[in-house]
Amino acid sequence: MKPIAKNDNAARNFIIVVSAIVFIAVVILSRVKLNIELGFNPHLFAMINALINSTVSVLLIAALIAIKQKNISLHRNLMFMAIILSVLFLISYILHHLFTHETPFGGEGPIRIFYFIILISHIILAGVILPFILYTAYRALTAEYDRHKKLAKITWPIWFYVSITGVIVYLMISPYYGG
Repeated sequence: MKPIAKNDNAARNFIIVVSAIVFIAVVILSRVKLNIELGFNPHLFAMINALINSTVSVLLIAALIAIKQKNISLHRNLMFMAIILSVLFLISYILHHLFTHETPFGGEGPIRIFYFIILISHIILAGVILPFILYTAYRALTAEYDRHKKLAKITWPIWFYVSITGVIVYLMISPYYGG
């Protein structure tokens, strides 16, 4: 794949604007509730999110293995698929929160503490990871592989943690979803 032309100012502006729009959209739309009968349980979106996060986790591991084996083409394709799935996740996440009310966690004792530690760390890191993902991808697309690798050492584990903890949060909260 031919590298794209390097333009750090344009890339930085694009990444900041996209990251800000996504963050603001998630914050605002999570507070908006639409009372529309969908004809199916809107918590289906949460299950879809967990499936997407599971798939992203597998893709991230496969991409890491591919790059360790110096299979750059496979690595690039797997990472591209992870990014595309993450966009679909975002859409499904917003839809889930538009059509459902907040579900309180019903567990008690140590499991409740564990749940909130996972949930809070997941939310914070999910809010932070997008610009890192975009910058890391930009460095790869401009063939700045040393900078890409340096960023990926930070981005990959955070992205992986966010995708795994998203599944854990779903598995822990889903028994408390109403019909």
